Parts: sequence; structure tokens; C-alpha cells
Amino acid sequence: MPVLEAGDALAYRDERLPATVYQRLRRGEIAAEEELDLHGADARTAESLLRAFLGDAQRHGIGCVRIIHGKGRHGSADVGSSGAPVLKNLVDRMLRQRASVLAFHSPPANQGGTGAVLVLLAPPKRR
Repeated sequence: MPVLEAGDALAYRDERLPATVYQRLRRGEIAAEEELDLHGADARTAESLLRAFLGDAQRHGIGCVRIIHGKGRHGSADVGSSGAPVLKNLVDRMLRQRASVLAFHSPPANQGGTGAVLVLLAPPKRR
């Protein structure tokens, strides 16, 4: 998987999600119901916060969330030895591994641009 740079958009769509819904997400037309700001967190803390946030969101039936990861431009802790933004790449990798994530995309600039990501979550499974 290629390493994302500061200005790169995060993008993923599961085949379960209709392309038309994904297009709405890309355009920022689906409102985030909850938000998590990871600015300033180290990778271990960010991973723990993200897991808990996504689990809670899905359990409560929240369909769309925004995660602010920053662009990795504000200090050595934000950028790995390769010069790539640590949190942005961590968020991308974690979201791709979760079965509950239907799609994600960096929002338009007025909603956080490439320093954030909108995430569509699958409805909670019925028991």
C-alpha cells in the first residue's frame, strides 16, 4: 500500500456501497453525526481512540463520522522517518481493515480537506 503524503486524499469504497452514495460522500453532501479530533495524539493513543470511537459510533447506529487527523505538517511527531504524515497513514490503514467501514473519503476543503476524512459506517448487525 503506498504511503500517503500531506496533500493526498484518503479514498476507499466497499463494493457493498452504491457508487452514487460514494459520490455524495466525496462531495461532502453526507453530514457527519460525530467527530473525533486526533491532532497532537501519538500513534498509539490515536489508534486506541480511533478503535473506541468507531466501535461506539457503530453500536449507536451512527452512519457518518468525521475524523480529523491533520496533514502532518506541524512538528516532528506528526511526520514519520520517511517524511510522511503518521496519523493520516494510520487512519487510512485502520479504516481499510474494519468490516464496519463501507467507505471513506477526504471531504471538500471547507469541511477539513486532506486533513480530515468522512467515514460511512454499516448499520449495526441485528442479533
